[in-house]
Amino acid sequence: MARRKLKKIKKRDGRIVDFDRKKIKNAIWAAARTLGGKDEDLPDKLSHKVVDYLKESLPAGEVPTVEKVQDAVEKILIEEGHARTAKCYILYRQKRAEIRRAKKLLGVEDDLKLSLNAITVLQKRYLKRDEHGNIIETPKQMFERVAKEVASAEETFKTPKKEREEIEGEFLRLMSTLEFLPNSPTLMNAGTGSNLSLSACFVLPVEDSIEGIFESVKNMAIIQQSGGGTGFSFTNLRPSGDVVKSTSGVASGPISFMKVFNTSTEIIKQGGKRRGANMGMLRVDHPDILDFIVCKETEGILNNFNISVALNDDFMKAVEENDDFSLINPRNGKPSKKVKARAIWNLIITMAWKNGEPGVVFIDRINKHNPTPHIGKIQSTNPCGEQPLLPYESCNLGSINLSKMTKDGKIDWDKLRYTIRLAVRFLDNVIEVNKFPLKELDEMNRKTRKIGLGVMGFADMLIKLDIPYNSEKGVKMARKVMKFIRDEGRKISEELGKERGSFDSFKGSVWEKKGYKYMRNATVTTIAPTGTIGVIAGCSQGCEPLFAISYVRNVRETIGSDLVYVNPDFEAKAIMAGIYDEEFMKKIARKSSVQGFEEIPKEIREVFVTAHDISPEWHVKMQGAFQKYTDNAVSKTINFPNHATPQDIEKAYLLAYELGCKGLTVYRDGSRKYQILTTNGSKDSVSSILNKTGGCATCEV
Repeated sequence: MARRKLKKIKKRDGRIVDFDRKKIKNAIWAAARTLGGKDEDLPDKLSHKVVDYLKESLPAGEVPTVEKVQDAVEKILIEEGHARTAKCYILYRQKRAEIRRAKKLLGVEDDLKLSLNAITVLQKRYLKRDEHGNIIETPKQMFERVAKEVASAEETFKTPKKEREEIEGEFLRLMSTLEFLPNSPTLMNAGTGSNLSLSACFVLPVEDSIEGIFESVKNMAIIQQSGGGTGFSFTNLRPSGDVVKSTSGVASGPISFMKVFNTSTEIIKQGGKRRGANMGMLRVDHPDILDFIVCKETEGILNNFNISVALNDDFMKAVEENDDFSLINPRNGKPSKKVKARAIWNLIITMAWKNGEPGVVFIDRINKHNPTPHIGKIQSTNPCGEQPLLPYESCNLGSINLSKMTKDGKIDWDKLRYTIRLAVRFLDNVIEVNKFPLKELDEMNRKTRKIGLGVMGFADMLIKLDIPYNSEKGVKMARKVMKFIRDEGRKISEELGKERGSFDSFKGSVWEKKGYKYMRNATVTTIAPTGTIGVIAGCSQGCEPLFAISYVRNVRETIGSDLVYVNPDFEAKAIMAGIYDEEFMKKIARKSSVQGFEEIPKEIREVFVTAHDISPEWHVKMQGAFQKYTDNAVSKTINFPNHATPQDIEKAYLLAYELGCKGLTVYRDGSRKYQILTTNGSKDSVSSILNKTGGCATCEV
C-alpha cells in the first residue's frame, strides 16, 4: 500500500499553501549552523524523518499546521540525539512567536522576517504612508521601490532591457538579504515620486555677509527637509567685535550666527522623519576660537550642532614645540594676536573630557587627500565627520554588512568582491536619479560624483572569525578588509568611468596626475556610523565594537512582557557551553560587559568584548587601520571610562595624529546627562554618545 504524501500546510493566518520539505531542512540547517555544524547532508536526512513522522501521526486527510510541523522538528531532533540543535531551534521558535505578536501590534506586515528593532525603525521612519498616515508598503516592497528607481538609471547608459532587469533584481537581492544598504534618504525617498534628495551628506558655504549667511540658512532648511545633514565652516566670518563698515557697527561673530542656524534646524524637521543635524567647524587660527571651544559647555546649547576645531599642521607643530600661535582675522588675512598654542590645545582637551565636544579635524591632512584640489579647498565635513566635502558638494553613502561576508569561519572574498562591485554601481546610479533642490548642488555633484562605500557588521565579522576586536589580529584584519574594499571599489569605478565617462572635474584631478585614464567617482570609500541602517540590518554599527552582548527591551505595553535581546553569535556559544538560560541573559543585560562572568569560558569572553572593555588606544588603532585605506574619513567614537583623565584624552589625540586619522571624537562615560545608548542598569550603566566620528544624536546614516 502506497504511503500518502504531504501536499499542503496550513499557515498561521489560515492560508493553505503547498508543503515544502526544503523549508524544514533549511530551518534545521540554520539551527545547526548557528552552533558550528558543518554537515549539510544531516539536515536533509532529518527533514525526511520529520516528514515520515508527520505522515504516520496525522489522521488521514488532515492538513498539518505550521505549529505541528515545528513540534515534529523538535521531537525528531531530540530523539536523534541533537539536543543542542533542538534547544537552539526551540529558542528561535519562542522568540519568533514573541516578535510576531509585537510586530502585529506595530501594523507592519513583515515579509522578510526582520528583527523587531528593524520593524520598529522601518515603521517609524521609512515605510510609505498614505495621506491618512497609514502604512502602505512592506519592507520588501520598500526595497523593491528603491531597487526599481536606482536601476532605472541604467536607461541613461543604454543598458539592454534584459540586463537592466537583472541589475534591478540584484539590487533588490542585495538589500533584502541585508548584505548592503544605502543611506537613509535613499531608502526613504527613492521611488516615492517626491523631489526629495537621496544623499545624506552636504556642505554649504557661509559667506561673510548678512545676505550670504541667510542664504545658507535657507539652503540648509531645504536640504534638511529632504533628510540630509549639513556641514558648515564658520571660519570666513569676521570675529566678534570686529568692524562692519557698511553699518558703522561691530560684528557679532560666528557663534551668534550658529545660534540662528540651530534655531532654524529646530523648526525644520528632516523630511518629517528625522531631526536636523549640522556640523559647525572653525579653524584653530580664528580669533574667536577660544569662545567656540566652550560654546557647548552648557548641555542643551546648540543642540542641533556637532562642533569640531579644524587643526592645521602649523598648530600641531606649535603645540609640540610649546610655541606661540597667531590668530588670523579672516576679513583681511592679518594676524590679530598671538596666544600659546598649548592654551588652545589644553582647552580643547578639557572640554572634550568634560562633555565630548568639540571634536578635532586635521584639516591639512584632509586637504592633502583632496582628490580635486584644482576646484577648491575643503573646509568642513558632514555632521558625523566622515565625509569631508567642498562647498555645495554632496555624497550618497552605503554600507556592506560584513557579518554576511563570512563562510565556515573565513571571509568569503569572492562574495565580498561581487558585493563591492554591485554596491559601487548602485551608488553611482543614485547620482543619476538623484534630485537636488539647488542648481549649485547638482553642478558640484556632477563635477566630482563622490560616493562613500563603507562597512557595518565589522565587530560581528571578527566574532565569526574568533578574533578579538582589541588585538593586533583585529587591527590587521581591518586593514586587510578595507584595503580589499578600497582596491576593488576603485577598479569598478575605473571601469564605470571607461564605460560611462569620468567625473566632470577629472582633468586636473589627483587621479589624472596618478596616471589613471578614467575614474567615475572622485572618492569611493567612507566609513559611516550606520546608526539606523545597522539596526535594520541587525548588525553592529560601522567599524565600532559591540555596544552590548545582551539587553532588555521594554515592550510590556504592547505584548505584555519584556523581550531579552542577545547577540546571536554569543547565544550560540552560550548554548554550546551549556550556560544559556533566560535569567542568565537578563543578568548579562544589566551589565556593560561579560568580562566579569567567570561561568563564561575565557575564550568566549576574549572575543565578545564591548565598547567599554576596549582601551582608548585600541579604539584609535582601529580607526587608524580603517583610515589607511579609506578615501574620505572614518566615523568612530573613542570611548573612555568615567575615571579617565584629560591626559588620557591628550594621548588619544596625539596617537590619532600619528596614525594618520583625519579627525577624532572622544567620549568619557557619564560626562553628559543625556546619552544615546545605555545598558539596562543604573549602577553599571554604559553609554556611548554617537557624535562626529561615531554617529550623533541628530544624524544617523
